[in-house]
Amino acid sequence: MVAALPALDDTFRALADPTRRAVVQALGRGPASVSELAKPFEMALPSFLQHLKVLEECGLVATRKAGRVRTCTLRSEPLAAAEHWLEAQRSLWTRRLDQLDRLALQLKNQEENG
Repeated sequence: MVAALPALDDTFRALADPTRRAVVQALGRGPASVSELAKPFEMALPSFLQHLKVLEECGLVATRKAGRVRTCTLRSEPLAAAEHWLEAQRSLWTRRLDQLDRLALQLKNQEENG
């Protein structure tokens, strides 16, 4: 599992930015051209392309060019890996908190009965 962590780090780093999260969300509705994706953002196209480059480098977005139009598609594998990691963390902490609850109840019962 340690080998997957650098890719996971890249995914979380890419998703740390609200512009990139918005692009991922937009692509969740389906493929879109770069100009369609850039439209809602008040930034120069070169700045937007830097965000897109980060998403491509971590594998969240794939692009293809047909003529003058560059179309972006969401790749779900990095999101699935992040979801798997988050679920494992949630499961671990749920177990730990359940153990803490049982211990607190046990101590309370001992205090009341002792």
